[in-house]
Amino acid sequence: MRSFLNHIIYLGQRLRLLAASLLGALLLTGCVEEEQLDDTPQDNFEALWKIIDEHYCFLTIKQKQLGVDWQQVYNKYKVRVNNNMTRVQLFEVLGNMLGELRDGHVNLTASHDLARNWSWYEDYPTNFSDSLLRIYMGTNYRIAAGLRYCILDDNMGYIRYESFSSGFGDGNLDEVLSHMMLCRGLIIDIRSNGGGELTNAESLAARFINEKTLVGYSRHKTGPGHNDFSALEPHYLEPAAGFRWQKPVCVLTNRHVYSAANEFTMYMKGLPAVKVVGDRTGGGAGMPFASTLPNGWVVRFSAVPMYNADKLLTEFGIDPDYNVQLQSDDFRRGKDTIIEFARALLAQ
Repeated sequence: MRSFLNHIIYLGQRLRLLAASLLGALLLTGCVEEEQLDDTPQDNFEALWKIIDEHYCFLTIKQKQLGVDWQQVYNKYKVRVNNNMTRVQLFEVLGNMLGELRDGHVNLTASHDLARNWSWYEDYPTNFSDSLLRIYMGTNYRIAAGLRYCILDDNMGYIRYESFSSGFGDGNLDEVLSHMMLCRGLIIDIRSNGGGELTNAESLAARFINEKTLVGYSRHKTGPGHNDFSALEPHYLEPAAGFRWQKPVCVLTNRHVYSAANEFTMYMKGLPAVKVVGDRTGGGAGMPFASTLPNGWVVRFSAVPMYNADKLLTEFGIDPDYNVQLQSDDFRRGKDTIIEFARALLAQ
């Protein structure tokens, strides 16, 4: 009965978040339609700049941390737009303007290209190798939906999860964790996991808590001003009804851990039996939304800021408990420095 009630409470929290999100999306759509802008390069530029100005949630923090003044960005790119330019030229200008935000959730989609910013991981060491992973997992590893898993030769459990877009069911998690119930510890490798469905991150993290746990906060835009936000809304996780892991855990991260994977890292780092090992995550602490320009191009952007349990933004990434880099000497010997560090830490 208690489990059922907890589930109902959890669903209520998710529905409130979804309702607020849908309201934000409707407001975005209405904003562009009310302007009734023409499909010209100049009007498309104005529409895009205004959407970001009124609805992007990190303009204040990006100005403070990165020196991005959105009004100055307008002045810089306005003079580059004229109604005689081609759509390819316009796309390049608009993509470069969005690139000033340095946000992996911000991109512009047209039929011929995708404007994006991937500097959150492209400018850093990968700290991950598929060839090394094959050495550790072999070919007889198990697959449960989006999870690959095996038991390493020192009796450590190992789960490789490549994308939170790959779903799984409660039965999958029960099978994976019960298979490893006699292991000394567990390694969850989410390196190069660029995110996906937040519900998958929540479902997996719920296997490592035994009571209702505060894991973060969110808030929503309430007006066009850069600082027009609702009050912080607490976000709790309820413990899963199925098999829950009680032994030590290491979560492996690198700079390519982003969005929902960044959120999962945030959830796990706050738990007493969990240590994060590897490199700083890439960040991406904003829930994205999309809106359409007069010419049909779609812009996606961060619209709902998410915070950790200490009410701090993790937009620029999460530091690991142990910063470990993949070493070239280890690589030549067929060893993954980060996995080996986690094994030694769990063995303690």
